[in-house]
Amino acid sequence: MNLRDVVDKLVDTLRADASERDLAGADPTREVALLKESGLLTLLIPAGLGGAGESWLTANAVTRTVSAADPNVGHLLGYHYLQLWRGELFERPDLVTRLRRETVTGNQFWAGVSNPLDAALELTPVDGGFRVNGRKTFATGAAVADRLVVSATRTDNDEKLTFVLDARADGITYLGDWDNIGQRLTASGGVVFTDVFLPADDVLGPQPENQPPRLSLAALGFQLALTQIYVGIAEGALIEAADYTRHRGRPWFLSGVDSATRDPHIVAGYGELVAQVRAAGALTDDAARALGSAFDRGADLTEDERGEAAVTISAAKVVATRAVNETSSKVFEFVGARGTASKYAFDRFWRNARTLTLHDPVVYKAREVGEHFLTGEFPPFTGYT
Repeated sequence: MNLRDVVDKLVDTLRADASERDLAGADPTREVALLKESGLLTLLIPAGLGGAGESWLTANAVTRTVSAADPNVGHLLGYHYLQLWRGELFERPDLVTRLRRETVTGNQFWAGVSNPLDAALELTPVDGGFRVNGRKTFATGAAVADRLVVSATRTDNDEKLTFVLDARADGITYLGDWDNIGQRLTASGGVVFTDVFLPADDVLGPQPENQPPRLSLAALGFQLALTQIYVGIAEGALIEAADYTRHRGRPWFLSGVDSATRDPHIVAGYGELVAQVRAAGALTDDAARALGSAFDRGADLTEDERGEAAVTISAAKVVATRAVNETSSKVFEFVGARGTASKYAFDRFWRNARTLTLHDPVVYKAREVGEHFLTGEFPPFTGYT
């Protein structure tokens, strides 16, 4: 089965009961199992290590397509790819190779515990490695993961390290306290670490305050992953609303037509949204190419080259945020009052979009684009830019 068929099969499975699963709000154990069965978890791993050997751009496209069927699963998958990808930013090729082999042999799902504004984890040096202690208030997918990428600060010298852990290691507790209106099936929530042993060999490397351009690409990867999910949510809202309009929609009695698909206001309304979402998708594809090119520069990546990628991703995020929030709200005008029935669950697109787009203030992305346009300045290296 080729990649297109694999993705289509997964999308059909997810879309068939997406509304019921969203209402149930259970941990995405079944959803992760579906990802494992699909073989998509090894998409980015080189063929020589047993993976599919697909490109960064392909992984981005798959994330968006899956997000259109179920944004929760697209979120989990996009972050899985991101955690695998970011390991290459560190100077640990031996560790990266080992982890990728283990990912293939164990069909492992990855997640991260590294919110940059939540520096609550401490590393205490011990024989053979460190002990990890503390609480992170937020992590996506960690509770259903096999492997975690984690960041914490050493107690002896305040150095921040990024490392990998077995998600089922002794001393890790998942709080299951995510109770938000959207992304209900992402196993998001707090994580507590109590004397968790970290072998020294599982440290990817330090994250200095003044990061080199290449290492700082991780923050841009997170921004791009979120932007792909936004576009996917908008596409999914259009797909499912259009299906309703074609098969259940009714024209307004004053329209003079006998079909919702011929009601001029409904038709034009869809046209506006489709154009806006396609524009957001095209700009996001451009952003994915920009980050891929920056990554391919390796250690030769300059601050200006990194800055150009950052501005491109910020521009995409501004447009995609507006597109997904408007689309997920506006489609209700085209499905009408009957389309608000709980069984159709069109509200899940708006709830997921509204929740995810608050991850960090999009106005600061617009500011970054504006500052670069007016002054030539690039965004600073932070956990979000």
